[in-house]
Amino acid sequence: MSTAPAALARRREYCGPALFSYGFRPFFLGGAAWAALSILLWIPQYVGAFAVPTAHASLDWHGHEMIYGYGGAVIAGFLLTAIPNWTGRLPVCGLPLAALAALWLAGRIAMLCSASIGLGVAAAIDTAFLVMLALVALREIVAGRNWRNLRVLGVLGVLIAGNIVFHVEVIRAGTSSYGLHLGIAAIILLITLIGGRIVPSFTRNWLVRANPGRLPQPFSRYDAACIAVSALALALWVAVPAFAATPFVLLAAGLMQAVRLARWAGDRTFADRLVLVLHVGYAFVPLGFLLTGLSGLRPDAVPASAGLHAWTAGAVGLMTLAVMTRASLGHTGRALAATPMTQAVYLLAFGAAVLRIASAFSSEVTILYLAATLWIAAFGGFAAVYGPWLIRRPPAWSTMC
Repeated sequence: MSTAPAALARRREYCGPALFSYGFRPFFLGGAAWAALSILLWIPQYVGAFAVPTAHASLDWHGHEMIYGYGGAVIAGFLLTAIPNWTGRLPVCGLPLAALAALWLAGRIAMLCSASIGLGVAAAIDTAFLVMLALVALREIVAGRNWRNLRVLGVLGVLIAGNIVFHVEVIRAGTSSYGLHLGIAAIILLITLIGGRIVPSFTRNWLVRANPGRLPQPFSRYDAACIAVSALALALWVAVPAFAATPFVLLAAGLMQAVRLARWAGDRTFADRLVLVLHVGYAFVPLGFLLTGLSGLRPDAVPASAGLHAWTAGAVGLMTLAVMTRASLGHTGRALAATPMTQAVYLLAFGAAVLRIASAFSSEVTILYLAATLWIAAFGGFAAVYGPWLIRRPPAWSTMC
């Protein structure tokens, strides 16, 4: 009689396509491809050279697809991969996973073709994906009695609320502000929570093995206070950005986040690019808080879009690539090492983020074009390099019929 856990035995019975054997596969690949394709479509639309068949304003469509389209895909891939580790339960795979991925894809098509199908229908299809993801994740966490991670679903709930607000705003007023900001706030808070686990954890593991010495500080009251102040700052930024205290709370959160990052010993990780990129990506979190706070005090000197893109192009872009590359390598049985191609993807994404922030301070549109080109190359590069493994490489645990 086999002594393998029942869940592991059941996983080994999976005989379907490798792409639908684990949640990270379709969502990381689909998300990266969409991150590249949507920018490829948006830039000519933004300058008036090309029109996509969407009823949404150019900036609204772009913002939504980056936050709720790409961001939603990466969050789905992360949760559907992490939850089995948290709960010890069977991962969602096969037909249910394929159906969830198809629902995400339907949302992208609906948003792209909203001029033809109508804003209401597009909103219903798009919103359904995040709601279904939350229900699946809730079922797994409750069944596994993993109560600690219910707070992650709380942040997912905020993301769903932001998406609903976005659609209501667009249907009623023709454009969105609160919905986009609420989505950004939810994802940055999620990075603060999840990043606070994985960055020091992966750093500690590597340092103990390869570079003994100073280690990341363990989670403490300081981290809890930093998360609380950051959540407050984000809430104020979304709800009352013009409130006199909002810039100061944002600046306080930025300083606290910078100190938090310094406590994780990232300066000792230059030899391992898989670990280093986590620190570099997280550095855009405090930068976003600081730039957004300064923009509130001196909007004439610091454009609001500088802080916004430090969070989105920087923190979201690099942190998600860091997680996607690491998870894809580990879960497809490959060595946890950043190849030259992987490092090129990181550098392209970093360059895209820096240039996108810089473009906020300049009227020179060439900087925006170059940032977009680097972004497309980074995420297209991930899809090209990792796509074949995600589609064809069998899971390490599977006998694959």
